[in-house]
Amino acid sequence: MATNQYQAIKYKANSTDRVDDNLTVEEALQININGKPFSITMRTPNDDDSLIRGLLYSEDIYRGTKNLKIEYAKNEENSITDANIIIDESQLKKGYSNSRNFLSASSCGICGKTELEEIDTSCTLDDNSKLKISSLHKMFESMNKKQDTFQLSGGSHAAAAFSLEGKLLCVMEDIGRHNAVDKVIGHLINSNTLNQAKVFTVSGRISYEIVSKAFAAKIPFLTAVSAPSSLAVDFAKELGITLLGFCREDRSTCYSHPQRIS
Repeated sequence: MATNQYQAIKYKANSTDRVDDNLTVEEALQININGKPFSITMRTPNDDDSLIRGLLYSEDIYRGTKNLKIEYAKNEENSITDANIIIDESQLKKGYSNSRNFLSASSCGICGKTELEEIDTSCTLDDNSKLKISSLHKMFESMNKKQDTFQLSGGSHAAAAFSLEGKLLCVMEDIGRHNAVDKVIGHLINSNTLNQAKVFTVSGRISYEIVSKAFAAKIPFLTAVSAPSSLAVDFAKELGITLLGFCREDRSTCYSHPQRIS
């Protein structure tokens, strides 16, 4: 269930009304790898398989081709609380040695990390694709139409992946932007369509971590409804990502690698 209904009182100029509001669900998921705690992430409990696969991929924990076998544990309310994963030690990459051991808050991906991990900028994304601005606006329209949870609650973020021709590959929603992005990446991997993805659209703002996830997935265009942070733009320039913000009402602002825009 992506939303739950709560009672509330709505105040207007000269009246009050008792209402039932749909709120986006936020619950903790403990992720364990090979019997050891890896992280606790706050997420909207849908598409957990995609979330975990995308998280482990974008954080450089596991990038193998085999699908992960994930066993879930539930509490008395039948909500999933734990995800237990077995991965061959030889398949665990360097990101695992820097295991987070943190509480990943839903407001932004960096919250709770013990230190700001360095991102390897030695190899920038080399992609000569061209994107038409008119196509980009249509992509956002497509994503908006698929935001069912947001339409009910107004409290979720969305991320979507498209081919360069504008084909919608995946849309995911979550209480956290970075979770929605991880869910998209995980779905693309599990469906063997990651190589088709060229454009990321994201609701809200863009942090540096969203840029790093796009780079990990080798997606050259990262676009958002709102503003990027200064660090996001710095990393986009270094990593070879074409970053656009304020993509709404047929407008957009490009902050890095504009040579790919036509």
